[in-house]
Amino acid sequence: MSGLTIGDIAARTGLAVSAIRFYEEHGIVHPLRNAGGHRRYGRHDIRRLSFVMAAQKLGFPLSEIAGHLEKLPIHKAPTKADWTRISKTFRSDIDARIAALEKLRDTLDGCIGCGCLSLQVCKLYNPDDIKGQDGPGPRNLMG
Repeated sequence: MSGLTIGDIAARTGLAVSAIRFYEEHGIVHPLRNAGGHRRYGRHDIRRLSFVMAAQKLGFPLSEIAGHLEKLPIHKAPTKADWTRISKTFRSDIDARIAALEKLRDTLDGCIGCGCLSLQVCKLYNPDDIKGQDGPGPRNLMG
C-alpha cells in the first residue's frame, strides 16, 4: 500500500502530528492502514486538512466544518462538482457571518441592545430595559 505517512502530511500541511490525529478522531481524515498498522494518507487529505485550517481561521467550529466535509468522498479526491456543492452551503454560512459582522461594526459605537443602561442613549433605545423581555444578550444584534 502506498500513500503518505503522517509525517509527510504534517510536513506538507504544517500541522503537528498530534493535530492530524485529533482531526482523524473527529472524522476529518480517514487514513488507511498498511500491513504493519501504520497510517497512510492520500493526497486528498492535504486538501481536507487545508480546508479545515482555513475554516477554523475564519472562526467556524470544527463540528460545523466536519458536517460540511461529510458530504465529500472519503478515500478519493473530491471532484469539482463535489467542491461546488460544499462551497454553496459553506458560502451561505460565510454570507451570514459577514452580515452579522457588518451589523456589529455598524452598531458598536451606538446601542447594541445589551440592556446595560450604562450610556445616556440607552434611555432612548432601551428605556427600563425593555429589550430584556426579549431574552438575554445583545438583543438588537441578535435579532
